[in-house]
Amino acid sequence: MKRICVFCGSSAGSRPEYRAAAEEMGAELARRNIGLVYGSGNVGLMGVLADAVLRAGGEAVGVIHENLMAREVGHKGLTKLHVVRSMHERKALMADLSDAFVALPGGFGTLEEFCEVVTWTQLGLHAKPCGVLNVLGFYTPLLAMFDHAVEERFLKPQNRGLVLARDSVVELLQALGEWRPPHVEKWLDRETR
Repeated sequence: MKRICVFCGSSAGSRPEYRAAAEEMGAELARRNIGLVYGSGNVGLMGVLADAVLRAGGEAVGVIHENLMAREVGHKGLTKLHVVRSMHERKALMADLSDAFVALPGGFGTLEEFCEVVTWTQLGLHAKPCGVLNVLGFYTPLLAMFDHAVEERFLKPQNRGLVLARDSVVELLQALGEWRPPHVEKWLDRETR
């Protein structure tokens, strides 16, 4: 993996462990010579993550919507900064630049962007691993929802496996590196209509 896209909060959250996890992720990416691709923010966990990568001598590539840049939330010290005109363009470029995707704690934007790239994997639009860093069980309710979707037959068990979840940065990066796309004959069962 040359670059990993990390989705995370524009807020630092309520617990110091979230900030610590973002710092650890940034330092570990730099240590492994894996570039960071992210939403380019200089605030919240986004800023903590990028600063950690840069402090450790790593590559940090940001992709930001021009409206957000105009609001001065874009990080100005990045290795490379792409300013785009739409959120669709932003997400497509982030995906093109990345070999894997990770979600740290965050809100609606983090969840939306992460679930979209997982869906792209499910649909075969790319074959890139996707994982969540489950800091203090932050993603446990979401993972339970995915399990419930399997139980209710809205999600195939093989596709549930598209979302890797680990509690530590090192374990998550290892799992992403070892991941191989599952073979699913068909993702739509016409007989259940």
